[in-house]
Amino acid sequence: MLTHFQFKPLYENKQLPGWTFSFYFKKQKITGIYHPDGKIEWTSGKPASREEELKSQIHELMLFHVYDQ
Repeated sequence: MLTHFQFKPLYENKQLPGWTFSFYFKKQKITGIYHPDGKIEWTSGKPASREEELKSQIHELMLFHVYDQ
């Protein structure tokens, strides 16, 4: 389970889509970029395990926080 999920716009002009995100998983901080097409780019290196499960959780969180407002 990921914890302490945070995100912010990638660009100062908030009309342009794209977000940076960070969270903790198994006591390791993980960061990345969430692209408008749903692609996830890891900036801290890929998670050591359960990558697909984490991607699914990130998609759900982004849909809730960004698109369902």
